[in-house]
Amino acid sequence: MRLKAIVLLLPALYAHAQQNAPAKTSTQETVTVVGQAEPVIAGQSSRSVTSIDLEATPNLVPSLADALRTDSSVDIQMRGPMGVQSDLSVRGSTFEQTLVTVNGLRMNDAETSHFTLDIPIPLNALGTLDILHGAGSTLYGSDAIAGTVDIRTIRPTQSSLRATAAYGSYGINQQSFVASGVRARATEVLSAARDFSTGFIPDRDYRSESVASETGLTSALGQSDLLLAVSDRAFGANQFYGAYPSYERTKGWFAGLTQSFTEKTSVAVAYRRHTDEFVLFRSNPALYENNHIDESWQAVLRRKDTIGQHTTVLYGLDNNLDQINSNSLGQHGRNRSAGYADLDLRSRRATFSAGLREEVIGGYGVVSSPGFSGAFSITPALRASASAGYGFRLPTYVDKYYNDPTTIANPNLKPESAWSYDGGLTWFARPSLTLTATGFTSRQSNAIDYVRSGATGPYQAQNLTSVDLTGAEISLQTQITHTQRLRLSYTGITGAQSALAGLQSRYLFNYPTHNANAEWIASLRQVDLRMRVAAAQRYQRTAYATLDLSAARSTGRVRPYLQMTNLTNTGYQEISGIRMQGRAFVGGLQFVLSQKN
Repeated sequence: MRLKAIVLLLPALYAHAQQNAPAKTSTQETVTVVGQAEPVIAGQSSRSVTSIDLEATPNLVPSLADALRTDSSVDIQMRGPMGVQSDLSVRGSTFEQTLVTVNGLRMNDAETSHFTLDIPIPLNALGTLDILHGAGSTLYGSDAIAGTVDIRTIRPTQSSLRATAAYGSYGINQQSFVASGVRARATEVLSAARDFSTGFIPDRDYRSESVASETGLTSALGQSDLLLAVSDRAFGANQFYGAYPSYERTKGWFAGLTQSFTEKTSVAVAYRRHTDEFVLFRSNPALYENNHIDESWQAVLRRKDTIGQHTTVLYGLDNNLDQINSNSLGQHGRNRSAGYADLDLRSRRATFSAGLREEVIGGYGVVSSPGFSGAFSITPALRASASAGYGFRLPTYVDKYYNDPTTIANPNLKPESAWSYDGGLTWFARPSLTLTATGFTSRQSNAIDYVRSGATGPYQAQNLTSVDLTGAEISLQTQITHTQRLRLSYTGITGAQSALAGLQSRYLFNYPTHNANAEWIASLRQVDLRMRVAAAQRYQRTAYATLDLSAARSTGRVRPYLQMTNLTNTGYQEISGIRMQGRAFVGGLQFVLSQKN
């Protein structure tokens, strides 16, 4: 009843915004880049892609994880608020089967994908999120079985300084700033953030800090971009991996250099380091402690050629090296080298893409990853699209080597893979209203999960012979007026458990069979509002609903804001056994200085 009462406020807020609304705008203005040979308008993409503009909602979204969950095909499984540690999956996959990149450079963790969203860049320095639904290994390689999330940093157009301070429930204490400098041939973005909380229950406190610098230069060589970032997260891990008063601390370092010589040719090199300290009993670290250090290097060469007016070829070379040094996992390393090409054909009414990636992996041999997609405009207002692609993932070092009283590793694990298919229709009912419906299926081979034969005993890592996931996603996006927009989305998934043969699964069957989101964003008299209503039901578990509401002043040098999460105070668990935070409030002030160039 509390949720229903608050949702009923929406028409009243809509009416108030309608009175102050300028002319309507189109819903087809978002440009997407992930999963295509070149950027396209969202409505013209032959792949299922969701784009989220973080710069359009300053101070309205608490964390990166909260922004991602506005896509109903994305499942965020949090172990703590504010993105302290979150698992990410797309279309019912496990948390290991989604690739995350920053400006096109890989961020996935070789130790375990529990750290995939340990992005060392502050939220206020992130610009857009592009979420590709379905296989992406043709262009991106390992881990892109079910989806790819590309995070793009901000691109400043003027010099500015934004500083923020906020306080809230459970001892929340936040500070951040982002400073941008713009000159004729150079840009600089320096950002930092710190976030503290005493925790909503004992041993669920956290401290997160991050600093990043991004420098852009224009020279005779072309466009250069250097991104440096570091983060430090320490948190109580009560219930994270069993009923223990645990503690964990992770640190991340990232350095990436991208050089675009022309619009056709670019090269990039990057280094990522991540450390993980885990203590089972916080009061007695010596009893059980794990320390892991993993490092990765990547080098990328990309080339794009246009042949005539309607054909584009994207091709390139990748090399990736990762290694780990751990007191419990040992010392290991592996190397991957790949070449790929993607042919993109476009006409006035149709598009077609076909690509192939050949990847040589040390210890595993050669993996081929083909991918196909196409779209056809049936009428100016109705567009059909379809895709088929192969994705694969190498086992993480935890999958292969981590043992404890509840977990048995398997050093003989094979890479998991899947063929993914989807097809859908997009209806542009009006310039300001778009409706999309897509059906999809994923047929996985050698899927990696932890299983056991009964309700007790340790879980063991195994390759399952076959797992099928089938579902549908529906989204409606409308620009109600120039000052407000509404996005509704629903994803339903069903999976075949026959591969388990009666075994109990730890990860694979925790997906939401039903996931719905409604997000409304409006500007009312220099105040931005955001309301998000979400409902989910996980496999064989009880459904739950949550409500978030945010308000922020959008003009002036001093901009107060208020973020309210889980206003219904719903008790729920996104990961079985890990209680989530109840109702919480965060209020703050942002100070803004800008200079036109």
